[in-house]
Amino acid sequence: MSENLLTLTDANFDETLVGADTPVLVDFWAEWCGPCKTIAPILEQIAEERAGQITIGKLNVDDNLATQARFDVMSIPTLILFKGGEPLVRLVGAKGKGQLLEELDRHL
Repeated sequence: MSENLLTLTDANFDETLVGADTPVLVDFWAEWCGPCKTIAPILEQIAEERAGQITIGKLNVDDNLATQARFDVMSIPTLILFKGGEPLVRLVGAKGKGQLLEELDRHL
């Protein structure tokens, strides 16, 4: 995983999001999810290109069931943008880079 991406877990989720200096886009994903693998390089590009504006974190839903359930993540990939620890936007399904940036830019 890229150095620009955070690995989130049930244990560090709240502390990481509340303490973040920038909005955090959380990618709820799993190893077996094809569309998750499709968007992974796009998220890495956005993390690198928008460093300082947005932080991107990845939460494996198979390993972190409590956080997955807390945010009612039923399909993956689900991307939720958090600001100050509060969810702002939820995007479900694989999206292209342009679509993702268009949606995110409204909230950055």
